[in-house]
Amino acid sequence: MSLVAQRPCVLVFAGHDPSGGAGIQADIEAIAGQGAHPLVVITALTVQDNDRVYAVHPVDAGLIVRQAEALMSKMAIAAIKIGIVGSRDNAEAIARCVQQSLSINPAMPVVLDTVLGSGHGDALGRDDAVASLHSLLTLATLITPNLPEAQRLSPENGSQRNQLENQARQANHGLQDRHRWAQALLQHRCTDVLIKGGHADGEPDAGYVRNSWFTRQSLHEWQWPKLAGEFHGSGCTLAAAIAGQLASGKTMSESLQRAQEFTQRSLENAYAIATGQQIPQRVATNLFLGS
Repeated sequence: MSLVAQRPCVLVFAGHDPSGGAGIQADIEAIAGQGAHPLVVITALTVQDNDRVYAVHPVDAGLIVRQAEALMSKMAIAAIKIGIVGSRDNAEAIARCVQQSLSINPAMPVVLDTVLGSGHGDALGRDDAVASLHSLLTLATLITPNLPEAQRLSPENGSQRNQLENQARQANHGLQDRHRWAQALLQHRCTDVLIKGGHADGEPDAGYVRNSWFTRQSLHEWQWPKLAGEFHGSGCTLAAAIAGQLASGKTMSESLQRAQEFTQRSLENAYAIATGQQIPQRVATNLFLGS
């Protein structure tokens, strides 16, 4: 009798996107594409299409804990990936679940995709998005903000946060800015920050997207060809793919490289479901990079 193959499991906390482009569905497809298995905990139900978010309804925090505990009590968790939390109460509930998992495996990789709003700036939670993430920022090992998120999460003058966000969307922020924001996040358990450059305008080479990986001692950058159009769920795809790679035992360097390759290919093969943002082709892009 042959043994049944067992896949590493990624515990995922994220919201439901009815369009299927972002959120839990993106996480499921991207993690499976790395040869890992997603265990999904729904944090919020949303009303959205492939362009705009019209409403967000957080799931009860107690139900989030019950979902996670049912999974953690039976399955071995190899990595955790966190997307939108829906509310501050939910973030704190997720933090307790993460701490419970860390008590079993203190070296557990925790990937935090700091989603502070939709690509169009629509709110994705009930409370202040930055304040809601505080309890999770202390537990993550890898944080994956885009440029506007990295600046909003920095400890710069909070009273100017809206102004800073607008500047982050419009300006070309150089390496010095990215380094400052990353170092502010490299606290507690966080050993790695990947700042995604897809929101940058006026880059020295406008034909490329520059992603910057910071540790406390080092920096590595990638440049990926900038593709025409806009995409729904690209950030979810990348963070989930990284978590899948880490769960499969790859190093951080290998995980970042392979996950970016997977994401770039999914964007190159994106398809339309309506006018507006395209959907990354994660299923047919199944590179099975965990092998």
